[in-house]
Amino acid sequence: MKKLASILFCAAFFLSACSDQSSTVVTDTSDTVDIPVDESVIFITNAHVIDGTGNVIEQGSVLIEDGRIVEVGTGVVEPLNARVIDANGKTVMPGFIEGHRHIIQGDPEEWLANRAQTSMQEFLDAGFTTVLSAIDAPQILEARRMINDGEMTGPRLLAGSFVPINSLPPGEPTTDPARTDVSRPPHRPTEPAGKIPDEVIINAVQNAADAGFDFTKTVVTVTPGGPEVESLTLMVEETHKLGLKAIVHAVGVVDTMEVIKAMPDHLVHTPHIGQLTEEQAQTIADTGIPMASSLGTLGIFFDEDNQPLFRDGYPYSWNTLSSVGQGPVNARLLWNAGITYGFGTDTSFHPRETLKHELKTLFLVFSEQDIIDIMTEHTARAVFLEDEIGSLEPGKAADVVILDGNPLEDLFDLLNVDLVIKGGEIVVNRM
Repeated sequence: MKKLASILFCAAFFLSACSDQSSTVVTDTSDTVDIPVDESVIFITNAHVIDGTGNVIEQGSVLIEDGRIVEVGTGVVEPLNARVIDANGKTVMPGFIEGHRHIIQGDPEEWLANRAQTSMQEFLDAGFTTVLSAIDAPQILEARRMINDGEMTGPRLLAGSFVPINSLPPGEPTTDPARTDVSRPPHRPTEPAGKIPDEVIINAVQNAADAGFDFTKTVVTVTPGGPEVESLTLMVEETHKLGLKAIVHAVGVVDTMEVIKAMPDHLVHTPHIGQLTEEQAQTIADTGIPMASSLGTLGIFFDEDNQPLFRDGYPYSWNTLSSVGQGPVNARLLWNAGITYGFGTDTSFHPRETLKHELKTLFLVFSEQDIIDIMTEHTARAVFLEDEIGSLEPGKAADVVILDGNPLEDLFDLLNVDLVIKGGEIVVNRM
């Protein structure tokens, strides 16, 4: 019996020791392994999320992996390897999209060599992760390549090339053709414009495609008995054959009503010369052709001495002032008719200042919610990237801005950009 008792005692002692050892291993924090942060995984938390589809999520989170949005909501689980960004209640929304811009200023080669990086960073700093360059020199394509190849930081670039469709007499010499726009009375033509040969239009479209442009673009002022609709139709058809999109500048109501007969893909201006009727607005909207706002382009800019300037930086052209009011009125009629209405500026000024200028004009006839809708999903559709950008939805590109404030309460909080993510990469960080 003593021998059995001794054996049982030893067994009990051994099991007790094993139990103590096991407990020690589980609770010993000295054996914890640090998990390295994966920079391709970003977790934004504690955010006021405006997702671009009409939803607002309080205390929301956004999970990004490998440049794509994975999940958005209130119950998103933080990955152990994520880079965590605490938004501290600030607004998180889709990256801004500029739907009508002219980027290159001065000599194109000099711009590319010395000013392109600064220019591209200015767009990112203002929150723009995608920019449509409606007409620029071919150097814009090299800037796009450099951005895509990681040689330069900048927004996603879309580029258009000019295709002439008629021949009009030259207007008055001016620093900016908008000062004496031939679409504006008394400058409107009274005779038919000269026809551009079909082969010239076809070759211009082919050259645009061969160079790698995304769009063809033309300017239309309809002339009595002129070739504009026929030639524009040819341009659109040839553009589509080559897989590009056709965009059109038409600023008069009479011009817009004729242009839509050719069914281009995008109208880069709100008509601001002449008053649309509700019936005309509905006719335009029913085509399904999207439009960029470009409302502030003829508005008054001010210099440091509070002197009114035109968009070319010279004294304001007062004969264009009516467009500042007419454009917004027509915009609201088109919006009521259901048009896809995107954000665009048609300027060459600093991106943040241009954003502010366009917002002031939009705010005349649109609510904060309307303008958020315009700047997100509507502009994404207007630049034909609605499956890729414009909203914070799983599977879309991770283009995100964090704003200090809430633009649904104060529209101009859109100017308070603290952080910008483009394609899952943090490109601006003021947090």
